[in-house]
Amino acid sequence: MPSLRSQLPWLLSALLLVAAVRLYGLAGAALPDYDSVRNWQIVQEVARGQLLHLFHHGSPVFSLVYAPVAWLTADYRVFQHLNALVAVAALGLLVAFIARETQLPGWQTGLLALLAGTGLFLTFSGRDFTMSSWSLLCFAGLLRAYYRRLQLPSAAALYRATGWLVLGLGFNYKFLLTLPILAVLEWWRADGLLWRHGHWWRVAGLLVAPYLVLGGVGVLAGLPWYLWPAIYYKVAFPDAANAAGRAATIRPDGLYYLRYLWDFESGVVWLGLLGPLLAVRRLRRGQALPPELYLAVWGWCLLAGMSLLIKAPRGLLWAYGLWYALAFLQLRRLPAVGLATVVIGAVGLNLHRIQREIYAYAPSSYPAVATWLQKHGAGPVLSTVGLGLAPLRFPTDSVRAVFSPQQAAALRQRGYRYLLVDGYWRVTNVAAFDSLRYLPTVAAWREPLLTSPLLFLEHSEFTGLGYEQTLHLQRVARQDSVQLRVVRW
Repeated sequence: MPSLRSQLPWLLSALLLVAAVRLYGLAGAALPDYDSVRNWQIVQEVARGQLLHLFHHGSPVFSLVYAPVAWLTADYRVFQHLNALVAVAALGLLVAFIARETQLPGWQTGLLALLAGTGLFLTFSGRDFTMSSWSLLCFAGLLRAYYRRLQLPSAAALYRATGWLVLGLGFNYKFLLTLPILAVLEWWRADGLLWRHGHWWRVAGLLVAPYLVLGGVGVLAGLPWYLWPAIYYKVAFPDAANAAGRAATIRPDGLYYLRYLWDFESGVVWLGLLGPLLAVRRLRRGQALPPELYLAVWGWCLLAGMSLLIKAPRGLLWAYGLWYALAFLQLRRLPAVGLATVVIGAVGLNLHRIQREIYAYAPSSYPAVATWLQKHGAGPVLSTVGLGLAPLRFPTDSVRAVFSPQQAAALRQRGYRYLLVDGYWRVTNVAAFDSLRYLPTVAAWREPLLTSPLLFLEHSEFTGLGYEQTLHLQRVARQDSVQLRVVRW
């Protein structure tokens, strides 16, 4: 049986290569979306002791973790790079777990890390400043800890898995979606561990504790005690349509994610998604799941559940790594030379996709916009929906996002002399800004990222649009000669 000592050098070497892929060109890229910039802003607030937005997106631990970094620097690139490295660490934790349970030799462990680590969406999401990276880390920890609970039932294993679940909920409200999957796995295992010796109420107490502790911190800061759980309710049942007109959270569509996989991810993903189906008929309730089926159940459940909700590729964030790993485990049936050849070829094609869909859109013009505004003494600036300029004008000059021409016109009376017509309005489908394209422009730049298909697809959760509708928006946006235009009122 391969030991961790024999696997570790190969794994670390592969992770260094993955880190190089994730960080390449990142210093010249902008924060890609509104949420990334807003998270960066909130971290600065929390670092100063201002907790008004601590529970933004139901992710208080995210801001608390990065607040000490903000005591040292406000440079958004530092946060972006750190977050990217957390995603690489998450990959390492996942691969180490799978390698141990499936007894992969060292060289195969390294190949698995390269294959999964160069997946297109995992690379794309590993370059933002959202909760995705920490969410992946917590999910990998939960996956590992809960498998141990299923294989070797004990109170310690149960509480360890609960700890990862609690941590995940602190970083990302979407960890609530793991609860029905865990319930299915508990039902399948049917060993009654959760209900013996009062374990269930201790688990419930651990789950509630962060809400009580951080809720108390929020009360001391003047926030309602119920604000954190109330965010869950608001996400599930929005009280009004957003700026793009999307009001519902349920949108059944069984083809969205399959079309995304077909168009953007490696073909080996399908082997990971469908290959384990052959082993299902041999299972009996109560027996321990082998590693491949354990991973497959998580992937299938995530696909089924997310297909019912509003869509974006990040909906399957936790599943991509599982499917790449499952594909690798299917390919292990090949001779060693064949396995290495197929996987290295797949990694090469992944790198080609990364160049085409990520690197090609990375160079940002926001620094040039900030420099131009500074030279012209612009002062506070309005921006159509997007906040990509904000980190480059911090802390002296403010950038305020507006969501309608009427809001922009009202703020014009309050001293905002410049408006950045930011093409992000196309990404978010806030179509009211179409008329602003015809205002006289004093300076203009291209911003390739604002024409990226992946960025548009990531915002289909915000717009509520389907797969083809979203890519139609992207094709229209690609026809614009410039994406950033400064207008003087």
